[in-house]
Amino acid sequence: MGKTQHPGPQKKAMLPAPKYWVSPIPFGLGKIKPQHIRDTMKIAWDNKDNIGYATRIITKGVCDGCALGVSGLYDQTLEGPHVCTTRLNVLRLNTMPAIPPEILHVDIDELRKYDSSELRKLGRIPYPMIRRKGERKFSRITWDGAMDLIADKMKKLDPKQYSFYLTARGITNESYYVAAKVARFLETNHIDNASRICHAPSKTALKRSIGVGASTSNYLDWIGTDVLLFWGSVASNSSPVSSKYMLEAKKKGTKIIVVNPYREPAMDKYWIPSNPESALFGTKIADDFFQVNIGGDIAFMHGIMKHWFDMEDKEYGTAINHEFVEEHVNGYEELKKIVQEQSWEGIIESSGVSKERIIELAELLANSKNAVYAWALGLTMHSFATDNISQVANLALLRGHLGRKHAGLMPFRGHSSVQGSGEMGADPFVLPGGGWDEKNVERIEKLWGFDLPKWQGDIVGVTLENIVLPEDHERKVKLFYLSGGNFLETMPDPDFIEQALSELEIRVHQDIILNTSTLVDAKEAVIVLPAKTRYEQEGGGTSTSTERMVYFSPEITGNKNMIEEARAEWKIYLDLAKRVKPETAHLVDFADGQAIREEIAKANPDYDGIQHLKKQGDVFQWGGAWLCEDGICPTPDGRGTLIPVDIPDLNKKPEQFIITSRRGKQFNSMVYKEVDPLNGAGRYDVLMSPVDGQKLSIAEAEGIVVYNGFGVFQGTAKFVDIAQGNLEVHFPEGNYLLPRGRYEKFAGIPDYNITVTVEKAERYHARKDTQYLEKPIAELETEVG
Repeated sequence: MGKTQHPGPQKKAMLPAPKYWVSPIPFGLGKIKPQHIRDTMKIAWDNKDNIGYATRIITKGVCDGCALGVSGLYDQTLEGPHVCTTRLNVLRLNTMPAIPPEILHVDIDELRKYDSSELRKLGRIPYPMIRRKGERKFSRITWDGAMDLIADKMKKLDPKQYSFYLTARGITNESYYVAAKVARFLETNHIDNASRICHAPSKTALKRSIGVGASTSNYLDWIGTDVLLFWGSVASNSSPVSSKYMLEAKKKGTKIIVVNPYREPAMDKYWIPSNPESALFGTKIADDFFQVNIGGDIAFMHGIMKHWFDMEDKEYGTAINHEFVEEHVNGYEELKKIVQEQSWEGIIESSGVSKERIIELAELLANSKNAVYAWALGLTMHSFATDNISQVANLALLRGHLGRKHAGLMPFRGHSSVQGSGEMGADPFVLPGGGWDEKNVERIEKLWGFDLPKWQGDIVGVTLENIVLPEDHERKVKLFYLSGGNFLETMPDPDFIEQALSELEIRVHQDIILNTSTLVDAKEAVIVLPAKTRYEQEGGGTSTSTERMVYFSPEITGNKNMIEEARAEWKIYLDLAKRVKPETAHLVDFADGQAIREEIAKANPDYDGIQHLKKQGDVFQWGGAWLCEDGICPTPDGRGTLIPVDIPDLNKKPEQFIITSRRGKQFNSMVYKEVDPLNGAGRYDVLMSPVDGQKLSIAEAEGIVVYNGFGVFQGTAKFVDIAQGNLEVHFPEGNYLLPRGRYEKFAGIPDYNITVTVEKAERYHARKDTQYLEKPIAELETEVG
């Protein structure tokens, strides 16, 4: 049977649904809510010097914000125009002029007075620049001068001593592919991308559970499914257009359930600006919240399955889809045994949710023919993240919620085309179209015409640690080539990261703007290269959305603030290859974007179809509407596998808290507002339960100190509806509490959760004067989780 194809955008329900309104008062006056209309007017004003170009980006380009994949003003889910504040917030990056020379070439300490938000507003990088050891300011350099310097350094180094990294700021599939190919041509496997610090475990878990590393379903499947379950995700904040799909789903009878420690206001009540009904009266999004402990999701899911097996003992077939399991699933008896061994006491303690509440959700899912399971960073940023997600897959497989309309597994990605980064091979564990297995390596070597380096490349976190290895170590990284990214604000232990970045001999920042990491010293030189944006890339480019839609985004002309010296990212990589290995560089050369797409179609068979995308609006979905269609998985035996997982021990003492990080009004680490419009929290507010505040005699807005053996965070108590014993702080401000070197065992994502102690600031400081807080010795530290 052939793959079912996506039917394209569907009509919206025309009738209003007052039962989902938040308030009959128009525009939610007097309530804490996003000021979408006011913000839009401000963004239009910010872009007034280039408004024609800004308008063309919005109406012709594929969104470079979130990973929903809005092309122009339209997507493949609902008819009618879509635009959101996430997209509008990143718009200025594409339209602003160059940084004025009198600001750019000041003393480096003057530039260091700016935070990343202020640096972003200065404008774009105008031309290649260099700052050599001992120099106090950046100076201009020619492209030839900059590229020769980088190439000459690479020629002197062992390929294990240089590394590439690509962020997710609108980078196209073409650039990811060329970077992946050039890195291997230059004989290094040290290449990684931004999914390593957000969704790498999703791919790893789904691969081992069902044989695919991507969403098995579409946004259309939300609309009319029985249950849409969001796990550790604030979809309405990260991808606001998705709130439209949620409203449509509710109108079709879908129940929306959120599993999250904090009752996120944006998943509770939301005003959708481009839907007149919701803009006026708001929308009650979630039907129910299950406030699970941070790190308690595995136990919570054990509870759901334990009750399913209890239901089965009473009456066969009331909870498990036996027909699906027998035909399509391995490991049923092993999983059942592990789950039944779990005690309800252990499940309740770890999850923080009562047995009655767990049973409620278990029975809802058992009685649901269809369900879509969507998750985000709340599940992926743990040291046991792959197990978290395999446990979600276990639920779907036991119920047969896979491979058909209104059912499936969806890692909810935050960034445009980050889905494409690994699929193009910009990852130390994969090549286009597969992994590092012998067959795939042979196939790619044949296609590319050169031998691949056979040693295992390092993930980005390990690469950063390898910078400080002894001088004569073969893996001491001496040159780091970064396409975007700011590790100072995305990785744990920022003090160490700053030290590591300054230990590099050469650091290359290929980017459109400066950020705080660009200003860190290097032993020999920091080289800054001005990149073109997605919309300036000659011949256009493609990006892959969460639902595997590959969209073509055309080159958009008429930029009044054109950066004359900026170059398309893929062209810069090719230039580097030609300078390091001129005699064989023809093997990696491409005449244009179309030639890259032709080769991508051969390199990754899933992407056969990308070569036909040539104009605005062109799109295809790899894999068809549903992966694992009819329950048949792309595994050796065509079956999915149930993976038994243990409840993690977080080593939390009774008086301690578990802390995690959350995003406010920001796009990854790019902060747009100091105060979150959805809950009124400032950047240094610590979100905590009022019950915990009372126990510690802490008043709302009182100064508190959150600390552990790794760092100290001074903030203000903000009482919110969060599960007791759990705290949230903003990312990246809270990263000082996180130790380096703790990675998820399968996917290598850093752990962004940690145990901490909380005290009133005055008590902590009084104690500090009388007690010596012992510094931890790294070798003696045991891993948490």
